[in-house]
Amino acid sequence: MAAVCQSRRALVEIPAPQPKIAARMRRSYLEILSARLAPSPLPRGRNATASKKRVQSLDLSIGGLWSAGIEDQCDKMDDHHTPLSKQQLVQLIRSLILVEQSQEPRILASDLKYLQEDLQLKKANVYRSIPYSRFGSNRDAHCYRKAYPHLVAFKVSCQEWGQVLLRNKEWDAALEHALMAWRYTSELPQWDTASHNALREQCYGILAAHSLSALQHYHPEPSRGRELLRRLKMAQSHSQSIVPCIHELQRIMGCADDSSMDVK
Repeated sequence: MAAVCQSRRALVEIPAPQPKIAARMRRSYLEILSARLAPSPLPRGRNATASKKRVQSLDLSIGGLWSAGIEDQCDKMDDHHTPLSKQQLVQLIRSLILVEQSQEPRILASDLKYLQEDLQLKKANVYRSIPYSRFGSNRDAHCYRKAYPHLVAFKVSCQEWGQVLLRNKEWDAALEHALMAWRYTSELPQWDTASHNALREQCYGILAAHSLSALQHYHPEPSRGRELLRRLKMAQSHSQSIVPCIHELQRIMGCADDSSMDVK
């Protein structure tokens, strides 16, 4: 008996074609940063009110932080897809530091331990960026170009945090931060080309200016003044930019000694 073959129909569902994505897949730096700083969903219960207030304050800080100039700069960088220039890199690093300062700047600036950790991290990033698996010198122009963005970040960190302390009129903390940053600056790598060490000298000049500004408003006690004078003289071995600060502190201590003798 011949086998009866019955034909079976296979039902195949053809999916509808997906629409093309019109938006760009490449996100701008502002969009990425906004997504990272976006508030989490509000919890239910007793902490809902507190979390809502925290989200509102975060939104206000972000809204007041990003100006139109920074947004335009991010859009230009995203449209042209070109490598960052030196000016764009400095503006980008400044914006990152401003984001950090937007979170209670007085508390962070007053905590010298936080500022020390920030300087230590910036210095460590400089050394991490230097390629050591090379036959030639690891202090040549190629390695300098690799470390340059992190050197700029270190310089901007010294400048911005020092200005925050001076604006808060924390003169002793500003002096302590300048001396601490001076030590980390002296530990930065020495480059083979003399012109590549200009960033180090710029850091020295910035820190010396911060120290001089603080000394013009601060009259330390004799014991504190002697300690600062000893540390300033030690810093002179790294750069002569600190000499005006030494003279100013000696003048202050001399005036203090004269006044104490008049009292006696």
